[in-house]
Amino acid sequence: MTVRSTLLAVMAVVGVLASGACTSATAAPLGPAPVTGMAVAAPAGHEPVRLDIDAIGVHADVLRLGLAPDRTVEVPPLGSPDVGWYSYSPPPGDQGPAVLLGHVDSAATGPSVFHDLPRLRRGDEVAVRRADGTSVRFRVDDMARYPKAQFPTAAVYGDIDHAGLRLITCGGTFDRARHSYTDNVIVYASAVPQGVG
Repeated sequence: MTVRSTLLAVMAVVGVLASGACTSATAAPLGPAPVTGMAVAAPAGHEPVRLDIDAIGVHADVLRLGLAPDRTVEVPPLGSPDVGWYSYSPPPGDQGPAVLLGHVDSAATGPSVFHDLPRLRRGDEVAVRRADGTSVRFRVDDMARYPKAQFPTAAVYGDIDHAGLRLITCGGTFDRARHSYTDNVIVYASAVPQGVG
């Protein structure tokens, strides 16, 4: 059993699922939180530094994220123009599902970096530049919205046999009582082999 599959099994038992806010005075997690483990040791230079999605006008720097003190997934600062790479996931372009998170909006600053994520369609291209100057291109395979209580943990964080990408934000309606959105929007993408147009 791999470290990631062990982590997924523990998460399933504990039931730590997505329950985040993307527009409120305080930032809350966008996705499930691992309860153990260490950040992935990325090969030198593979850390993502820039995300470009021309189809929806996203051109953002990438922050490194880990775990918050309460063991939930860290998120970029509320209102930040940046996205965050969840460092418990592989770097984009390496085998496995790289996870990038971003806010949909903020009460203080309005629409945020992933506001238009639901507009992405199958075949749209996503580019990630890494610290070593190389770029990895991905093509969108699918986009789906899930109630936060039904966050697809295995589909997002589970082992895959290729370089994949998961883009995560909030969606659905805003629950003012809970100061959070009801759903998560997740884009699934796969790396385009070098030399393929």
